Amino acid sequence: MKYHVIAWALIGLMACKTDNKTTEAAPVASAVQNLEYYGDTIQTETAKSVEETLNGLKSSDSLITTVTGYVTSVCQMKGCWMMLSQNPGDSTGFFVKFRDYGFFVPKDLSGSKVTIQGKAFKEITAVDELKHYAEDEGKSAAEIAKITAPKEEMKFMANGVAVIERKK
Repeated sequence: MKYHVIAWALIGLMACKTDNKTTEAAPVASAVQNLEYYGDTIQTETAKSVEETLNGLKSSDSLITTVTGYVTSVCQMKGCWMMLSQNPGDSTGFFVKFRDYGFFVPKDLSGSKVTIQGKAFKEITAVDELKHYAEDEGKSAAEIAKITAPKEEMKFMANGVAVIERKK
């Protein structure tokens, strides 16, 4: 009796088997599957441009958002911060740090197109901190000496970074 139950169960399973040729789904775009992530895995489809987000900060102190842009510089000590700009040659945009100092990005990420997700906000950065970041970036002593006043900056605290297009 026990063997009859097993036999009928196997027949039932075989009867439910579908033909793979007629039920295969179209493959998901491979670009989505091949993204590099740092920090949280984030959604990139609804990201705004750096310019749109900067414009949004004109009427608000902070925004929770997703932004796509180009990395224009990275901390050369650890990869613990980066600058995100609208274009690869631009020097304006967001100074990006990573939530809870919980992850870093590669030091050779400059020039790459990325999407970040988190909180955009305005903040005044003190002279000492500006000089520290200039040192991290590898700027010369002469360039660092020119930093003499605090600066209001557009900053971003990122939960995650997705590399869309890596500069080779």
